[in-house]
Amino acid sequence: MTPQRPRTRIQRRNIGTILEAALEVFSAQGFRGATLDQIAQAAGLSKPNLLYYFPSKEAIHVELLSGLLDDWLAPLRAMDPAGEPKAEIMAYMHRKLEMSREMPRESRLFANEVLQGAPRMSALLGSELKELVDEKAAVIRAWSEAGRIAPVDPHHLIFSIWALTQHYADFDVQVRAVLGPGRDPLDEAGQFLDTLFERLLAP
Repeated sequence: MTPQRPRTRIQRRNIGTILEAALEVFSAQGFRGATLDQIAQAAGLSKPNLLYYFPSKEAIHVELLSGLLDDWLAPLRAMDPAGEPKAEIMAYMHRKLEMSREMPRESRLFANEVLQGAPRMSALLGSELKELVDEKAAVIRAWSEAGRIAPVDPHHLIFSIWALTQHYADFDVQVRAVLGPGRDPLDEAGQFLDTLFERLLAP
């Protein structure tokens, strides 16, 4: 088999442009609502030029999701079993909250995929994601059993962190409509969640 030639600078630039445009379109329209024409227009490329790099809408979507999963898992990977338990859990919560600030489109892309039954990610969710969550859940369980934090179900603790942080990206319009102008939802969330988890985790 002939090895693939390295991509040129222009090819790398065009692929990056397509993925950035696709992220915008998919996060706004969802997979089903998005079209190749919309992505090409957002990228400033012709549709034939886009198809030179990606053979289908699904291929673009899978490329985005594959890169996103690595980003999504990084904050949980950073939880240090040798660290101070409450500080490590709180740091994870804050990393996830900051991702809602910095990566709202990516959060909505991920949420849309899961809401559709994860047809393009189910294998990764059942393998890479599950393995990491199980690994960190075992760490949290050991902290709890040693009396270093309050008794908690570690999996549901992790789920609650996801729910209480990603909500601010996925439901940004709703949150801002309820809070009204002049308020920063994520700054306020950080203060509230600090209090919530301090009380929840105190042994």
